[in-house]
Amino acid sequence: MLKSPRPPLSIRPLRAVAAAALTTAVVLFGLAGTAPVAVGAAEDGASTAAASALVKSVQNVTHPGAATADHGDTVNWTVRYQNGATGAAAPATVTDPITGAGSAQTYVPGSLRVPPGWTPSWSTDGSTFAGTDPGAATTAVRAENPAARGTGTSLAAPLLAPVRPTAQSTGGDGFTPILHRTASGEVQAWNIYHHAGRTAPQVVCSNLSSGQPCTGGPWPRPLNTTAGPLGSGATGDIGSPLTPQYVLDPQHPGQVLYPAVTAGSVGVGCLDLDAHANCGYTALAPTGTTPSSANSLAGLVLAGDNVYGVATTGQVLCLATATRTPCAGQPYAPVVAPNHDLPSTPNALYLGAMTVAGDKVFASSSPQSSGSTTPGAPAIGCFDTATLTACAGWTTPHLAGPNAGYYAYDAYTAYDTAGHPDGVCTSTVGGANILTTCYGLDGSAHSAPATLSTLSGGVLTFNPETVTTADGTRSYFPVWGGGVAGATVCHDWTTAAPCAGFPLPATHPGVNGGATRDYGYTYDTTTRCLIALGDAGVLFSLDPATGTTPCVHSGAAVTLKPADFYCDGATGHVQAYTRARLTDIDLSHIDLAASRAVVTDPDGSTVLSTALAADGTVDLSGIPPTAHPAITVTTQLVLTGTGDFTADNHPALVVEYQGDAPQICFRTTVTPDCATTALTNTATGTDATGALTSNTVTTAVAPGAGCRPRVSVEKEICGSANPHDCAPGGPGPWAKTSPVGLLGLLGTAHWRITVTNAGPVAATSVTVNDAVTPGCRTAAGTFTLPTGTSRAIYCDSFLLALPLKNTASAGFVPANSPPGTAPTTTAPSSALACSLLCILHD
Repeated sequence: MLKSPRPPLSIRPLRAVAAAALTTAVVLFGLAGTAPVAVGAAEDGASTAAASALVKSVQNVTHPGAATADHGDTVNWTVRYQNGATGAAAPATVTDPITGAGSAQTYVPGSLRVPPGWTPSWSTDGSTFAGTDPGAATTAVRAENPAARGTGTSLAAPLLAPVRPTAQSTGGDGFTPILHRTASGEVQAWNIYHHAGRTAPQVVCSNLSSGQPCTGGPWPRPLNTTAGPLGSGATGDIGSPLTPQYVLDPQHPGQVLYPAVTAGSVGVGCLDLDAHANCGYTALAPTGTTPSSANSLAGLVLAGDNVYGVATTGQVLCLATATRTPCAGQPYAPVVAPNHDLPSTPNALYLGAMTVAGDKVFASSSPQSSGSTTPGAPAIGCFDTATLTACAGWTTPHLAGPNAGYYAYDAYTAYDTAGHPDGVCTSTVGGANILTTCYGLDGSAHSAPATLSTLSGGVLTFNPETVTTADGTRSYFPVWGGGVAGATVCHDWTTAAPCAGFPLPATHPGVNGGATRDYGYTYDTTTRCLIALGDAGVLFSLDPATGTTPCVHSGAAVTLKPADFYCDGATGHVQAYTRARLTDIDLSHIDLAASRAVVTDPDGSTVLSTALAADGTVDLSGIPPTAHPAITVTTQLVLTGTGDFTADNHPALVVEYQGDAPQICFRTTVTPDCATTALTNTATGTDATGALTSNTVTTAVAPGAGCRPRVSVEKEICGSANPHDCAPGGPGPWAKTSPVGLLGLLGTAHWRITVTNAGPVAATSVTVNDAVTPGCRTAAGTFTLPTGTSRAIYCDSFLLALPLKNTASAGFVPANSPPGTAPTTTAPSSALACSLLCILHD
């Protein structure tokens, strides 16, 4: 209870991979991400499918197009999964052991990529897999798809079954459902208890797809200012206000910004729905100030790029969503009278709510006699986000009741018959009937809708969920109290009257015996149902057209970006969008005339809005993937029966495209160990067709910069007239130029060529290049030069003409080089044989 006043296309099948292609060792560096594929029997239009296949390839990331890898290079391993299965979707698993992990190659942390709909996992022992990337310790990777379909070029999401009241862990004080669709298509409803103490567990997740609590429980869990996974037990440090309102951060999908109260401040908390984690807290105003204290705050609203709230002091609070920091100059001056702001009541709750119209933020406040520094009648104030002051025409708050005995839980936007915001209203408790007071956006008097006025004054009304469709704009008010155990009141702004065909009020006798004590609704644009929650702690659905529960609608949304199915860096994988289709559902259980499909770009722009064909498909072939690289297909279904949704049958929306088979990739870095001369990799898997083994890919590793010899050549001539001094091993002297006159006009020159390897690995196939003295090449022969060694080659030549400059170099191949590696040639070295004629050159 409230604790305080308060048509189908023909899709070209992928060609099968012949068994011979799966056992051939290939090197695929520099190719466009495709492996040699043998053409099998399954051609276009074939009625039979070949077995599934895995095709392995590898690309050099460091040196794209290189024929080999170098030590220290990063390579990208790709396995292409060609699903040959027919029939229903079935599980598929691809496992890729990293051969030589930790020795020949090391996994690059964060590099595993799997297609949409697949789940990655990692192993450090090759047999036990977990969902967290352990980094360089990884020895195997895996990708799993619980519902793999033929060709694999599709993405599916389950159709949401009609949401029935279930005994879920919603809690008695969960306020408004926060809907969230996960990447797998699961639909969740989150809620945060209102007026909860700081340490109390208060956040709950319910899986609407299964009708069970979300994984990650037990629920509820506490909220904390420190970012990190949700804790357990009474370990929180954030409390919640009386009538909380939430903002789904448009800049961070999957994150909710919520009004928060800590021991020393009020501000904005962050909840990451995908990670089931706290994502921080930003303080906006300190508590404990005098004479007016920010004991709590109203809900949060989004205007422009900022989130706004109002403290019990009446001050306007502001958070910049881009930086998650307080706006400059906030908190701003009060726009409403403080309520429940006495420093002596630090746990007092703000009584009122907020709404937005354009760039104006409105707040209601109920400064009751008990707990408020300035008691008075409920009122509405306006804050101009452009001027950061009270709005024009709102210099002082506008009254919304005759005296302090009246109070309000809501503040909501009014609309004209065309659906444009034209005012602000609040409905108060206190008189014989609900009193609704409205003002124009400029502060002038505004007529109030009479829809709520038929309810007694003891009925509590909370902020409505306002829905705009092609039929107009409607607001759905949660109400209870004053003899009403829980109901929905619908006002149609387009007709300025109660909603046609919707009871006034619409009670919920099929939910908890009618005792729902409604707090808040959230409209699901996919199923076109209202998801409701109230003080009774029961989560249920409501048909926005008739008020009946459950809402017998279904739907799903699939965002398809074909490029995400590939990770080899190549282009040309995607040819066309093809179709969307419904699976595992009896089409006679769908009112196709009342159902539709909407295709949008990621920014929400409509690309196509159409009815479903009689076979439950939508033709997408007219949407070019070049102009629309990603699309979201949403089906909105009206059901005539719910028997298709069972524990063993899961209807789904499948969106398909024509393209190459999807890929799984990861990267490794080649070890600096010069002894590694090759890398190899083979993937395995299973699916509905049986066990799978890919071709084995082997790539040679050429010596990298740190694994190359450093070979140099020194060419010298003997400077002694004694032939014994110039013999092999003789003392010489050996010099770059022979002494003048040593050889006369003609003579024999004695040469020494010293080849040295100062590098970390041996040089093999070493030869000497000497065009002038072929005998030097013959004397050297072919040899291996270990690291840190030298070899001297001695040779002679008879000189017919002097002077003579003789130049030598050496060719070599680094040790561990792949077969066929071309020799490397050293820098040349020269020596000069001089005669008497040299004098003439001096």
